[in-house]
Amino acid sequence: MTAQQLRYTLVVASFLLLAGFISPIMTITQLVWIDHSFSIVSGIWQLWQQDHFVLFFVVAGFSIILPIAKIILLFNLLHSKTENVHHRKRLLQLMHNYGRWAMLDVMVVAMLIVSVKLGAIASIQIHAGLYVFGFAVLLIMFITHHIVKLYDI
Repeated sequence: MTAQQLRYTLVVASFLLLAGFISPIMTITQLVWIDHSFSIVSGIWQLWQQDHFVLFFVVAGFSIILPIAKIILLFNLLHSKTENVHHRKRLLQLMHNYGRWAMLDVMVVAMLIVSVKLGAIASIQIHAGLYVFGFAVLLIMFITHHIVKLYDI
């Protein structure tokens, strides 16, 4: 892929990621008649409101802050003609090696915790927001891989 194609793909991935943040990801039904639908943003906000500050910072950091920071860095790498090749290579290797687990695995672990914790007293229905978020994460991983190839790392 060319740098221009990667830029367009990154714009699409950015919109998908934002849609994944605010779209409902699941509905939890308790006692058959009580439904609670939430998105990533509203779920993280509920952690804050319920004084689960450590979980708030972990989930918000890995699910929102890190993906946005990665997108910003990818846009900067695609638009800049940085002279310091060593610095660019080091950042790309870091993103490629460690950035891919940050978003998707945390969401999978969170979903597993919720499923195990509520399995006996509630049912969980997954919505399109989770799939949109997951696709955005995969698309960002794809773009990162192609940027690494573009710069021959």
